[in-house]
Amino acid sequence: MAEGGSAAAVKKAGAPERPLSPHLQVWRWHATMWTSILHRATGIGLYGGAIFFTLWLVSVSLGPQIYGVSSSLIGSPVGQIVLWAILFCACFHILSGLRHLVWDVGFGFKKQTASFWSVVIVLGAIAMTAGLYVWVASAPPPPPQFGGMPIQ
Repeated sequence: MAEGGSAAAVKKAGAPERPLSPHLQVWRWHATMWTSILHRATGIGLYGGAIFFTLWLVSVSLGPQIYGVSSSLIGSPVGQIVLWAILFCACFHILSGLRHLVWDVGFGFKKQTASFWSVVIVLGAIAMTAGLYVWVASAPPPPPQFGGMPIQ
């Protein structure tokens, strides 16, 4: 070994340069990799949703004018997209968390099984979100109220 050099710096003649540890450029993308990344991303999305919900609760406590502004923002198309994205995050994170519980018991580690359930989790989260959207959209509107009392 050369003076002042390290073992990592020494390479064999003709050996290709490559990372010493697994890296995204080395690995072939597969379903479990996607769901692992999506699990982390949806976790971050749920933190954002918690902040969003907290801000809404604060607006309720600040009075009807601030609450009206927050309600109009939530009712806007962008606000609705954010709410449905948060719902997708919750659905995906729940299903992925259940898979992790199964893994903690020691089942489902075969490559084909893990890949199958990764696809099922993504499709299941999409189906759950779409099903909840249809359920909410088909619900009758609430009766009009004045001062918290139903109008007869």
